Amino acid sequence: MAFASSLLPAPVSRVRATTAPELAAFPPAWKGVSLAAARRWGSRHGVRAEVNESGSILAVDALSQVKHVLLPVTDRNPYLSEGTRQAAATTASLAKKYGANITVVVIDDKPKESFPEHDTQMSSIRWHLSEGGFTEFGLMERLGEDRKPTAIIGEVADELELDLVVLSMEAIHSKHVDGNLLAEFIPCPVLLLPL
Repeated sequence: MAFASSLLPAPVSRVRATTAPELAAFPPAWKGVSLAAARRWGSRHGVRAEVNESGSILAVDALSQVKHVLLPVTDRNPYLSEGTRQAAATTASLAKKYGANITVVVIDDKPKESFPEHDTQMSSIRWHLSEGGFTEFGLMERLGEDRKPTAIIGEVADELELDLVVLSMEAIHSKHVDGNLLAEFIPCPVLLLPL
């Protein structure tokens, strides 16, 4: 019974700021982000936590600071898989709402020459983003590299100092991306979309 009483909310007068208030602004979907990456991202974007009238910490809209979003494409479907289409739509929606730029990185371990429907896939990516209102976006191809897609995504996110990576859980379930390595290699928050 003594333990249960310690779980009661503290009165407003006893609420104190934490040592790292920027971490409170991250939604639960970003639990895979390492503490160090969260602090770097939070300090770079001025994310902070505020105390509301009830005394609880109110998360400031962390996404309002997002200015550059990465959309990794790891599947070989020339018309994009359902998960990649969902990630493209979400990326376009977020970028449009917050005025962010989009960079798409197409990742495959085989070279472009071994994928005859490569041009179809590129036009499909363009079409899905244009449906979301984006005709101009960055496009990178990392084809034929004998490296894990997770490491490539992390490298691109670090090089371009990206603010957010939008990825479907389908990429993890299909074993294209190693979910365990996301927090280690990706220096910014990752938005994982359910299937």
